[in-house]
Amino acid sequence: PGRRVLLSATCAAGGVVGLATAGALVSTFQPSERAKAAGAPVEVDISDLAPGAMKVVEWRGNPVWILRRTPEMMASLAKNDAQVADPASDKFYQLEVPSYAKNATRSRTEHKEVLVVVGICSHLGCSPSSRFAEGAQPSLPDDWNGGFLCPCHGSTFDLAARVFKNKPAPTNLDVPPHMYLSDNRIVIGRDEKGDA
Repeated sequence: PGRRVLLSATCAAGGVVGLATAGALVSTFQPSERAKAAGAPVEVDISDLAPGAMKVVEWRGNPVWILRRTPEMMASLAKNDAQVADPASDKFYQLEVPSYAKNATRSRTEHKEVLVVVGICSHLGCSPSSRFAEGAQPSLPDDWNGGFLCPCHGSTFDLAARVFKNKPAPTNLDVPPHMYLSDNRIVIGRDEKGDA
């Protein structure tokens, strides 16, 4: 009886080790948490985003800007229509423009004041910087209404991230798929069509 118990115990221990090894091996076939996060939708709380403020989150390794525009910022958009290269967002850089962003504000109608864009210039992939103040400033025109300036080659974008004419950047900044889970929560990388 002693040998039988010892043999059973040895087999049981070997089985446990075998299962643990198989489990570890199978887990290597799954994408890492980092890989999942790089492409997975990202939820963002915007309850603390004051008018005129912007927050930056990461999605797919790129900065995504979320800007809550003031009424004055919103009013400035119409002043730029004749000066921007693609006012209706007919062209795109890397992400097809969602139908809900093909409007003057490039945002969802239920939250027109909130702009969600990928902060990567369509020229050579630099990240523009915010230049929200109006008026003459270095590297900007005297009638500047606020927007973004790419420091690499001088492309300028208005407060709807539309590129101005005669600049190196060929297209507006990308609008990623996004939707509102509530008035204060946005998910980036997913909309009514599913995950991007």
